[in-house]
Formats: sequence, C-alpha cells, structure tokens
Amino acid sequence: MSTVEIVIVVALSVVLLLVVGGVLLYATRRGGGGSLRRRFGPEYDRTVARHDGDTKAAEQELKERVRRHGDLRPKPLPAKARETYVTQWAGVQERFVDAPRQATADAERLIARLAAERGYPDGDRREEQLDALSVHHGARVHGYRLLHARVAADAGTEELRGALLEARSLFDELLPTQGAAQGTERGGRAERPRARVTESKAPTAEPAKEPADESTAQPAKEPTTKSTNEPMAKSTTDPRPKPSRKFRERAHQPWAFRTKGEAR
Repeated sequence: MSTVEIVIVVALSVVLLLVVGGVLLYATRRGGGGSLRRRFGPEYDRTVARHDGDTKAAEQELKERVRRHGDLRPKPLPAKARETYVTQWAGVQERFVDAPRQATADAERLIARLAAERGYPDGDRREEQLDALSVHHGARVHGYRLLHARVAADAGTEELRGALLEARSLFDELLPTQGAAQGTERGGRAERPRARVTESKAPTAEPAKEPADESTAQPAKEPTTKSTNEPMAKSTTDPRPKPSRKFRERAHQPWAFRTKGEAR
C-alpha cells in the first residue's frame, strides 16, 4: 500500500470518528433535554424563554434544581390538617365573590403554607420554594406563579379567577388522598380495615338412633278400656219410653194381641 493510500485511509477514519462522535453527542443532548422537558412541562419553556432561548443555559439551571431538590420526599399530612386546608380553600372561593383580589392573595398564602407543611421550603424563601415545587410538580407550578403575578399587577376579576383556577390544580396535588391522610393518624401509613373474623360453629348432627332390638324392645302399651263384664252403674232414669195408656189397657186383654188368623 502506497503512502497516499495510507493517508486517505487515515483521513477517512478520522472523519468517520468525528461523525460518530457528533451523532452520539447530539443524541445525548437531545435525550437529556427530552427528559427535562417531560419532567418540567411548561416550566421548561418558561426557563428557556427567561434565558433568551439559550437551551443549554436553561437545561443547566433545571439540572441544578433537580440536584438540589430531587431527593425531597413530601411529609405526611394528618387527616385533621387536610380537612382544615379543604375548608380554608372553600372559604377563599366564597370570599372571591365580594373581594376577588384579597381572596386571590389568600389563596397564594394558603398554598405557600401547605407546601411548607409538606416539607418544601417555606414561603419566606419564595423562589426556592418555587424551584422545589417545579421539580416535583412542574406541570402545576405555573398556576402558583400566576397567582403572585396577577395580584402584583392588580389584574381584573376574570384574570384573577383564571389564576385561581390554575392554582387549584397545584393545591389538589399537594393535598394527600383522604386514605393516606387517615393513615398518618395511625402511625404514618394507611391501614386497611381488618375484617372481623367470627368463628362459626357448625351445627352438630345428632347421632342416628339405632333400631331397638326386638328381644329387648318393650311392647307398646295398648289403650286401656273398661271391661264389659263389669256391672254398669244403674241409671236413675229409665231410658225406655213409657207405654201409652192404650197399650197398658191392652196388656190386661190377651185377645187384643192376637193376629187376624188367630182371631178367626
């Protein structure tokens, strides 16, 4: 193989390596960006826009958020506390009719307090709390941001109403399910109700009676009847009809009882 051919082969190998490396790098960056976009949702686009379209800088910021808050695990919320938050949110909705701006500000403070009780940074560190919430609730944190922006901008009633509806989805996600909240009252986890097991007693069958031996069986007693030979008690009244007067008169005239043949 000549020197020229060797140079060509080496050059082609270098180009091939560069192409493969570029494809792998693109795929890696694309895959990382895709996973961040799926995790953060609208927050991903907001961060890119805040960095003037610099995707690399935006993704670096989001990765830093995951590093700081990715291991955060929400604290359990007792059932009584859950009921209190639900009642307070219902009060916010009722007050919105008469004082929409004040009710919207109350909703923002209520979400901040609930997030702090679940283990996120408290509301005094608002940006840090928002970063932590964006890691675990990236698709819902937008409504919480919107509440603050609309109250600060003194927005109209309909804009405030829209922000309140958006923020409700984050409020619902921060609340544990009712079963999980009840479980914290019993030691931190929901317990299934134990079924009461009652031991059912099977009816005891009576032993079958064996047929009695004919030799030992006693004869059944026959009903006792009074013997006909015994003299019957004399009745004080004679059941026979008394003879008529005419019959008594004929009894003294034997001829009166003769048949027609005897009379001839």
